[in-house]
Amino acid sequence: MVQRPPTGTIPDAAGSYQFKDAQGRVIYVGKARSLRQRLSNYFQDPRHLPPRTAAMVAAAETVEWIQVRNEVEALMLEYSLIKQHRPRFNIRLRDDKSYPFLAVTVEDEWPRPTVMRGRKRKGVRYFGPYAHAYAIRETLDLLLRTFPLRTCSDNKFRRHERLGRPCLLFHIEKCSGPCVGEVDKAVYDQLVGELLDFLDGDTDTVVRRLETQMRTAADHLEYERAARVRDRLTSVRKAIERQQMVADRNEDLDVIGIAEDDLEAAVQVFFVRRGRVVGRKGFVVDKVEDLAPGELVGDVMEALYDDAPLGVPKAVLVPREPDDPDLYCQWLSQLRGSRVDVRVPQRGAKRELQETVTRNAAEEFTRHRLRRASDHNARARALNELQEALGLPEAPLRIECYDMSHIQGTDYVGSMVVMEDALPRKSDYRRFKVRTVGGNDDFAAMEEVLTRRLSAYIDERALPVSERSGRFSYPPQLLLVDGGKGQLSVAVRVLEDLGLDEEIPVASLAKRFEEVFVPGQADPVRVPRGSEALYLLQRIRDEAHRFAISYHRELRGKRMTRSALDDVKGLGPTRRKRLAKEMGGVAGVRRASLDDLLALSWLPDDVARAVHDKLHGPGGREPGPPAASRRGGG
Repeated sequence: MVQRPPTGTIPDAAGSYQFKDAQGRVIYVGKARSLRQRLSNYFQDPRHLPPRTAAMVAAAETVEWIQVRNEVEALMLEYSLIKQHRPRFNIRLRDDKSYPFLAVTVEDEWPRPTVMRGRKRKGVRYFGPYAHAYAIRETLDLLLRTFPLRTCSDNKFRRHERLGRPCLLFHIEKCSGPCVGEVDKAVYDQLVGELLDFLDGDTDTVVRRLETQMRTAADHLEYERAARVRDRLTSVRKAIERQQMVADRNEDLDVIGIAEDDLEAAVQVFFVRRGRVVGRKGFVVDKVEDLAPGELVGDVMEALYDDAPLGVPKAVLVPREPDDPDLYCQWLSQLRGSRVDVRVPQRGAKRELQETVTRNAAEEFTRHRLRRASDHNARARALNELQEALGLPEAPLRIECYDMSHIQGTDYVGSMVVMEDALPRKSDYRRFKVRTVGGNDDFAAMEEVLTRRLSAYIDERALPVSERSGRFSYPPQLLLVDGGKGQLSVAVRVLEDLGLDEEIPVASLAKRFEEVFVPGQADPVRVPRGSEALYLLQRIRDEAHRFAISYHRELRGKRMTRSALDDVKGLGPTRRKRLAKEMGGVAGVRRASLDDLLALSWLPDDVARAVHDKLHGPGGREPGPPAASRRGGG
């Protein structure tokens, strides 16, 4: 573990710091307004650190820092170091490189618009990205009648230049024929500039020019030319309709939406220029480090504007403020060269637009998880990787995972969730109410649940096949418990006591460091982060936790209601529910005086007194006025 540097050696200034492992590899990069204050947060009791932060500190051997002049320089240095070293404890953005852009090769002698994917190149203007390549091609096909630029490759251009004959696109008026000298360089460059302005959102100028050309041709009785310009105007208007108007015509802004869980987040960005959505981008964030919501927004913005294809707009709308909004405003303003606002929209059209982008992020997040869960090849890889990593005799087609849930030892419950062929088998899920454990003892509770489940399996397999109920007839090919070495030792002991230790493999997954433990090994098994195997283990562990929590809440809700208000004569489920709702829960009913209960017009007086007696005892009753005087007469 990294040792704390002497306090006086850490400067009280802005900068970036880097944690390194024993081999000198950078494993985490951060930024700070004060390096001294920030680094001191890491050197405390690991039990008080967030889980992934504690794991990083445990893996680090040394820490270094680079002092800079201000926070903006610290932010820029941090991101450049992250790009250079790709530290394993910093979040990773899995950008979808398949998103297509409409690109214009502005530095070519004869620039051309085309569809491009992948890394950005110098000398190319990018517009988008778009969801589908066919959408770009359809839009480009519409625009070529108005901006007849070449779309051919350089090789094809040179071939027709040598031949002295233009291709078919020239004859159908979708290319101005620069390869054979049919257009002057100045006119061609003007067409390129107009196309760039149009794609930037300045559509009104082009529409007005075409309308003027059409009227002029008609006034001079050039009806065929007027008809061609009319067709071009129709194509331009169709292309404009494809760009949804979502804001005022003079507004440039980017809208960021985020949907997340503990492990990943999906990000969607809508690029709005001159009031129109001109592109969108999406990527998935792998949360390697512990992130507060504001930190995630900041990291997303750093990655987004490091290489912004459409530049930095006047405003960035975010779902929640970054941790230091002034810092990001200052940084983006430097990149843009003028003031940039970073804000959370509170009302009106901007709020609706933000909610729309966030819904897109949530839908994409659902699709992302479904793709990983439903892809047969991914599931097969997960099971094979799991077999290899844990040294199992066969791929674990049936995995059972167990988790405990309680609050200060009350309403102790256990959950059992089942994955078959890496898919949830909800019909086999089971819930256990812990019966024998008093107080806070997860190990004893786990022992009881596993003993009951595996004893039921032993009883079932002793019966003829026709008499088996099917509830616990099948043994797991991997028994997984949520926890560390302690929970694993409990599971091993139960298997040994029941004589199943040679039949059923067992492992544990500790959420604190995402470590997998198996019997007989002191150190955790390394399952690569981002692998399908670890994703499967995390998913089944999270599902077991969710299932246990939901059962625990159900029991707690029933207990709280039943213990206080059940068995009151005349207080049925409907009245009990209404009473708790109007009085602010069971605690509110307990605080209410007898007069408060008698004042409820829908609650009979004898039932009100019975409720008060149940909660306070007959001696605690407060005399109330007669019903007639209280309610205005009988």
